[in-house]
Amino acid sequence: MKISPVSVAIVSMILPILAQVQQTAGCTCEIDNSGLTFPQSRLLNVQSGASECTKKITSQEMSDVDILLDKLHYRLQQLELDVLKLEEEDDSDGSAQQADLYKAVSLRIIEIELAEIQDLIIKLNTTNTNHQGLSKDFTTKLQNMKTEMEALEKFDRTGVVEKEKVNKQLQKELVQCQADLQVTPAPSIEHVPGNCPHGHLLNVTGPNTYTATEYGTSYPFGAWGRDPKPAAGKENWYWLVVLTSSSVYSNFIRWYSSHSTLVVGSNAGDVIIASGNPTTNTVQGPNVVMYGDALYYGCYNSPNLCRFNMTARTITTVALPNVGYNNKFPFCHLGACYTYTDIDVATDESGVWVVYATAENFGNVVLSKVESGITPLLGRTWNTSLHKRTVTNTFVACGVLYATRFLDKDTEEIFYSLDTVTGQERYDLNLRFRKMSTNIHSLNYNPNDRQLYMYSDAYVLSYQLVFG
Repeated sequence: MKISPVSVAIVSMILPILAQVQQTAGCTCEIDNSGLTFPQSRLLNVQSGASECTKKITSQEMSDVDILLDKLHYRLQQLELDVLKLEEEDDSDGSAQQADLYKAVSLRIIEIELAEIQDLIIKLNTTNTNHQGLSKDFTTKLQNMKTEMEALEKFDRTGVVEKEKVNKQLQKELVQCQADLQVTPAPSIEHVPGNCPHGHLLNVTGPNTYTATEYGTSYPFGAWGRDPKPAAGKENWYWLVVLTSSSVYSNFIRWYSSHSTLVVGSNAGDVIIASGNPTTNTVQGPNVVMYGDALYYGCYNSPNLCRFNMTARTITTVALPNVGYNNKFPFCHLGACYTYTDIDVATDESGVWVVYATAENFGNVVLSKVESGITPLLGRTWNTSLHKRTVTNTFVACGVLYATRFLDKDTEEIFYSLDTVTGQERYDLNLRFRKMSTNIHSLNYNPNDRQLYMYSDAYVLSYQLVFG
């Protein structure tokens, strides 16, 4: 077979190419990726914006409005009750002078409540304004983040974003769980009133004691109780002072060696303060207390506080500056006043206190600490906004002054307190307790058993104070 010159030429061209292909170790190829790269930086920007919003919107900020609304609701309810009480006072019987006095006091209370309501409204408006600004700013930011996330969704064909979000949440929960296991609970920073280790006064229960004295119903005014700092051998003794002259004056203290002997009227003897009744330095008014084996009381016909030493049988006095006495500022309620109750003495964990009123303080209650010594002295003094004629009685517990008011013949209410540590006054305690008789002539707290000792229309009663 004869090969043409053209065929020879073609073969000579193909053979070198085939040899080169056979000598090649491998092959390569190029991939043309026409897809888009996932924009990781944009996702990180969205996450950063979300974290910033979370830090600025806290649960406390979101609850501010609810708290303020609850407070405002309570204050409005209390205001409504006080306005109704003012209307009842306007319709009540009694002298025009007494009616005007009670109206003035009720209006003062309403004025204080209106000021508190106004303050709450201002705080509520301010909080709403701040929240509206936050809402407008965050609405814009959230809308931008939503738009950005919708744009990123087209890259998430294999669930990258969703899985990363789940992993981040799991990591966060793991860190929080580990922190919770290691954390030490923070101590409570709730304010305890006065210098009270027991906490806040929560309730009054009782009466635990309700009995007439051995005098029967002859002497409706008086006081009784136990010495918070008794002399040796008298830790369980009870004392009794009855106003035997005109229901205003007394010149002796009667002792009982136990509660049962008081109930059955078997006394342990009398200690005479003065030979006459009344005379210089005899007891005037029912609001007396025993502390440190000494009787503290308002002195007869003078602006002084007397202390009668039970052992030495001596009397020392301390002047009460500008005090109203001789029935100028007694305890009262809408129906009547308790005569010669200008000076009220109280005991608590820290010692002796005296409650009175002055014209300089517009007839409002003044509280002074009585410092013990050879001669008693007045210590620190607090002027309050509480008008004394609106109060039926007072007592001090743990450095807090409490005041009661008459609701009806069966019910009394502890409505007011003054914290001597912070100076804060409150008119909204609303602690009610049951009375067995209409009137309260004396009321005193004993810190040893945390009981209130009351003398009421010739009966002696005791109530338990509940703290917590």
